[in-house]
Amino acid sequence: MNKIILKGRLTAEPEIRKTQNDISVCSFTVATNRRFDKEKSDFILCEAWRQTAEFVSKYFTKGKEILVIGELHIDRYDKDGEARYITKINVDEVEFCGSKNDGAEAKSTQTGGFTEIDDSDDLPF
Repeated sequence: MNKIILKGRLTAEPEIRKTQNDISVCSFTVATNRRFDKEKSDFILCEAWRQTAEFVSKYFTKGKEILVIGELHIDRYDKDGEARYITKINVDEVEFCGSKNDGAEAKSTQTGGFTEIDDSDDLPF
């Protein structure tokens, strides 16, 4: 089984392009914190295809939190007669993480359709 789940933030704007067959491909990098060493981060290259690529490019921007589910792929290529490898995640699914404002304070006094109440007054119960 080859399944990767990442939660992190985009390090740059997602880059979308089209193949010769007019298939959308979106490349982006996710920064993730290490579990036991919060001072270190890993930067993981991700690649989404078709509708997932369009979704990522439309709704995610630099700094936004993202949850990525996919497969680990290691691609080999030759450069100057030397074998090189690229490790990336082939993205199957993405999900939103964090708040709608992604950490920014809400500018409205309403949240989720409910009006915030002033808790300095005595409550009736």
